[in-house]
Amino acid sequence: MRPDLPYLIAGAALGGLLLGNAAFAPDAGPVRALDVVLVVLMAAAVSVCRRFPVPALIVVTISMLVLHIRVHAGVAAAFPVLGLVYLTAWRGLRVPAAVASVVFLTGFLARDITAAPAGLTGEPLVERTSLLLGWFVAANVAGLVAGQRRAYLEQVEQRAADAERTREEMALRRAGEERLRIARDLHDSLTHSISVIKVQAGIAVHLARKRGEDPPAALLAIQEAGGAAMRELRATLDVLRSPSDPDGVGLARVGELAERTRAAGIPVRLTVAGDPADVPAAVDEAGYRVVQEALTNVARHAGPATADVLVEYAPAKLTVSITDDGASTLTPVTPGVGLIGMRERVTGLGGELHAAHKEPCGFAVRATFPLNGAT
Repeated sequence: MRPDLPYLIAGAALGGLLLGNAAFAPDAGPVRALDVVLVVLMAAAVSVCRRFPVPALIVVTISMLVLHIRVHAGVAAAFPVLGLVYLTAWRGLRVPAAVASVVFLTGFLARDITAAPAGLTGEPLVERTSLLLGWFVAANVAGLVAGQRRAYLEQVEQRAADAERTREEMALRRAGEERLRIARDLHDSLTHSISVIKVQAGIAVHLARKRGEDPPAALLAIQEAGGAAMRELRATLDVLRSPSDPDGVGLARVGELAERTRAAGIPVRLTVAGDPADVPAAVDEAGYRVVQEALTNVARHAGPATADVLVEYAPAKLTVSITDDGASTLTPVTPGVGLIGMRERVTGLGGELHAAHKEPCGFAVRATFPLNGAT
């Protein structure tokens, strides 16, 4: 009931105003029991107009029109109708507000014309009718403007709430992307390093057995631990793939990568052509990661092989090519975590990745990055 309390007070105040005006106005008729009932009915309708605007408007319009016809309450009878017209228009109910205005004005004017004394000029009647017409037009217009403003404010609040929710979702998404980026970078770095360790341990075990010696237990443990670490890392990071952000590595360090691979017993020939200026950081890092993953795959799968790395800078594109002459197979290429990660990095920057077996032997990886518009 608390939200309806202001309307109840307003209805009581309007009822008191009407009864007082009828009691003291010189041209008003006597107030009878039915007139008091009409005033009470009006006050009751005003008190519930917040919940039932159209029924309340109908009751107020009819009751005030009948009161004016019976008592000649004057313009005071129009005040409750004006208030309900404004409220109804404010709620967006334009047609009921306009119809109530026309009905009340028509009845009010008809009562004044029929009850006017014979010698009375029409000037006061025209003035009062024009005044009431202006009030009703103003009430309708003000209600419509206030309703549109309310709708606009609600829309602004909704947009603000949507923007806040979008910012929160964006922050969560960026945090998730950062975690996934770190996870994939761990895969790229650790897989390469563990693969090198495993290959070196495997070579040492093979040489010891070739000489007829038992391999040291430490080498066997290193080989076994390297294989277990590779399997666990692959299982853990299988689904953690997302576009990466620059983290300080790039093609300027591809020479260090080639040296580490040579130290693992795999010959690497590195060729860099063109000017590396103006290469976006994301493309620079992605190119490095492609070389890193491809050399890791050479160490793990190619057997005795020589790798050729070509980094070619052109004005509109960057090309990274890694080929080897290791053992070849006729089976189709089955993308693993590393190859999927390479493809996602390259295509995420608008480039293309080709990975396939060579004829008659070996494997080739070629990544092409556009430099125009890359960030």
